[in-house]
Amino acid sequence: MALPDPVRRRLGSFSRTVFSDSNRTGPERRGSGGSLDNEIVSSLPLQMSLYFNLYFFPFWWVSSVVMLQLKYPVLPDYYKFILVTVIVLVSLIEAIRLYLGYMGNLQEKVPELAGFWLLSLLLQLPIILFLLFNDGLKIQPLERAVHIIFALFLTFQVIAAFLALKRMVNQLAVHFSLKEFDQLDDHPRSDYLAWKKKRVQAPWRVEGQSSPYIEGMESMFLFRSMWQKPNW
Repeated sequence: MALPDPVRRRLGSFSRTVFSDSNRTGPERRGSGGSLDNEIVSSLPLQMSLYFNLYFFPFWWVSSVVMLQLKYPVLPDYYKFILVTVIVLVSLIEAIRLYLGYMGNLQEKVPELAGFWLLSLLLQLPIILFLLFNDGLKIQPLERAVHIIFALFLTFQVIAAFLALKRMVNQLAVHFSLKEFDQLDDHPRSDYLAWKKKRVQAPWRVEGQSSPYIEGMESMFLFRSMWQKPNW
């Protein structure tokens, strides 16, 4: 089971817009012991939280259903409808949310993890806070306890997923930059060097004749010389 392509593209675009590091000027060079290809950006705290959340949610569901059955006769009709709807929605959202969290974090998939983050922040956490702080629902002590634990899980996961997404998006940006450099290395430099020599010897002949390819090569060489640092 995978996300539809339109949804993946929208989530990927959203992730690049929100989680990319605008202060990054270029890829960081690694020493001999580090490699960008082998770097693991999955979040261990997030994965541990998802693991415990997976076992806690059935307990939350059973507690909520039992408490709803006990206080159902004394609730107003609109609160009866709201509570039944909320429990059904939370159950559906939680199944999708945990699946996206596992897929996005373990397999380092940005769209899935972004979907998990959005579901946690925009849907699941507000619903749990509504159940926790609405006094009209006649909240019982057991309900309050499980709602507090669930809210803590969600708050921690929102923060951990945000940090993991920033690392993943920045790593993808670095991989893209390095791939562009590798493609540039594959191109022959003779055209660029010849054009540069001709420009120095007879600048009036090459005025206005620079092609986008030559300009792109010139820019890439300039950026690469700025990013490369000597290894002392």
